[in-house]
Amino acid sequence: MQAIILNKTGDSGILKPIKVEDPKPKKNEVVVRHSVIGINFFDICFRRGQYKLSQMPANIGFEGCGVIESVGSGVTDFKVGERVAYATGPLGSYGEKRAIDQRYLVIPPKELSDVQVAGSLAKGLMAHSLLHRVYVASSVKKILVHAAAGGVGQLLCQWAKYLGIEVIGTVGDDSKIAVAQLNGCSHVINYKTHNFVDELAKITDHGGVGLVYDGVGKDTLEKSLECLWPMGMCVSYGEASGNIEKLDLNYLLANSLYLTRPMLAMYKSNRAELVLGAREVFAAIAKGVLRPQITTYNFSEAAKAHSDLESRKTTGSLVLTF
Repeated sequence: MQAIILNKTGDSGILKPIKVEDPKPKKNEVVVRHSVIGINFFDICFRRGQYKLSQMPANIGFEGCGVIESVGSGVTDFKVGERVAYATGPLGSYGEKRAIDQRYLVIPPKELSDVQVAGSLAKGLMAHSLLHRVYVASSVKKILVHAAAGGVGQLLCQWAKYLGIEVIGTVGDDSKIAVAQLNGCSHVINYKTHNFVDELAKITDHGGVGLVYDGVGKDTLEKSLECLWPMGMCVSYGEASGNIEKLDLNYLLANSLYLTRPMLAMYKSNRAELVLGAREVFAAIAKGVLRPQITTYNFSEAAKAHSDLESRKTTGSLVLTF
């Protein structure tokens, strides 16, 4: 089968498909033949060494959709030929097939295509966790969402708007302002060309917001804390601009602020919570509450897909297809 195996970390040019042996399922595992693989910014963080890989050679990626080709002993909930998807398991999705434990699998509804599923499951589950589990976002009236035109950002804004929350978004390019507005932002700030703290203060009459969702990281986190009203919460769920190496906790002191760093795999580690969350994400897509924007690349174009995402040329979600 074709797979992308990393022998080192580096730029997107190291993503080259090679021939490897087909996987065989162990106990409680199934082998999934992928039709579509989801791309997430975490894949880039692992590829370039920002997040440490446990071993080399390594396969990255954690989201996919396809059909079960074979099952190992102990598999009772799934059968050969069944369409499944996953987004919370260990790394290893960048290949035509993979073996994965059955506990990570969910069954997508028939009305959603494989592209829709693989382009929205991880990001939808993240949005579900951020809005409903990390903090009950509907309890505040105003939120700030960084990277509002990105994959998670778009779904966050759409879902929050549906919940009746006023959404203020930031983007890194003026070309993305209209995208953020279409996805529910009442105000959009270009954080590259404007001081978003000052701009948000004008929008809120210096009142601030109750929640900030920050997937950018190093370039925005400290300023994000300045946007919160007293006892507000900053949710740092990504580091697209680089790792947050040092943070003075005194930034939290003046307004008794909260800061949290949630991990999707932890929030959806319980099987019942994973299945429930996936059902709610899929239902929201089917109802039109969530409208994922998805760009497709062939599996052989993985390097280009990473390069486009890393350079922030894209909006919405990216997937690799076979």
